[in-house]
Amino acid sequence: MGRPRIHDARTAEALLDAAEEIAQRDGVDAVTVRHVADAVGTTTRAVYSAFGSKDGLLVGLGRRAFAILQRDLEAMPETADPAADLVEAGLQVFRRFAVEHPSLYRIGIQQDVGDPALAEGYRDAAWQALEVLDARVERLAAAGQLGATTPRDARRAFHAMCEGLAGMELRGFMPPGEQERAWREALSAVVRGFAGARST
Repeated sequence: MGRPRIHDARTAEALLDAAEEIAQRDGVDAVTVRHVADAVGTTTRAVYSAFGSKDGLLVGLGRRAFAILQRDLEAMPETADPAADLVEAGLQVFRRFAVEHPSLYRIGIQQDVGDPALAEGYRDAAWQALEVLDARVERLAAAGQLGATTPRDARRAFHAMCEGLAGMELRGFMPPGEQERAWREALSAVVRGFAGARST
């Protein structure tokens, strides 16, 4: 019989909660094994057991970022209008994630983890989330609303617009109260543009 696990999944989640809060309040560099353990009221052994190191914690935060995006994309209802659904996914999933989890946005999407090699630790989680987004873009293709735009190019353009809008909002470059309108107009323009794209 194996040894009982002292530090279970709930402990790991609590450690990630603390690490995310510390990153948001004090920056990524402040996420240390000791700091996170103290915030949870546990020992550094719990952190090492769950994540192995500070780098493991940061990878865990990156994976959490894309797990949230994947979960919320999968939960979005589908209507008979795939274009409107894609715009809503940008607003209700990507924007909400960036606003509610700005430190995870920087770690996961912008890969602000110090050592770029750490991002490889959550690359698979990123691709899993993007596959869900791909499925929503494919609905546009099936409806004849991509014109000559390939699904891959459409997903890239849509993702880039979401990332740009999130960066502007998080830096305070959108007037208060106008953020949702700005997102909706920009994303709608991008999605409408796909249908009119012509091959070159």
